[in-house]
Amino acid sequence: MNRVFEQIMQDSSVRKEFGKRLKQLRKQKGWTQKELGNMIGVTYPQLNKYEGGTNAPPLDKLMGLASALETTTDFLIMGNISEDMPIHNLRLIKRFQELEAFDMPDQEVVIQLIDAMIVKRRVEGAVNVDQAS
Repeated sequence: MNRVFEQIMQDSSVRKEFGKRLKQLRKQKGWTQKELGNMIGVTYPQLNKYEGGTNAPPLDKLMGLASALETTTDFLIMGNISEDMPIHNLRLIKRFQELEAFDMPDQEVVIQLIDAMIVKRRVEGAVNVDQAS
């Protein structure tokens, strides 16, 4: 696997996309590069190179990143979302699993809240597009 990983990561476009996903997941957690770097045992300048697509992490650091960010190595490298895990954000998955234990009226309240947030986001997006025109 290590050799295959190295071959895949030789492609600069793969490294760039990997870096974008890495940065997005780190920011979702609210962590700085230094904080995430400390968690996996690399310096923040090195993590910056991973996020910028300049360098690819060694396999052990990739696995550490996936673990810390609660995602899969496949998602980090290729952006593939597992059929077993259609949501790559494990925090969301854990919350939804907890919600399944709620009674139906409480589940409905959460669903309505989520729907309202989605509508709000779409409206904001439409307003921003109109303002840019």
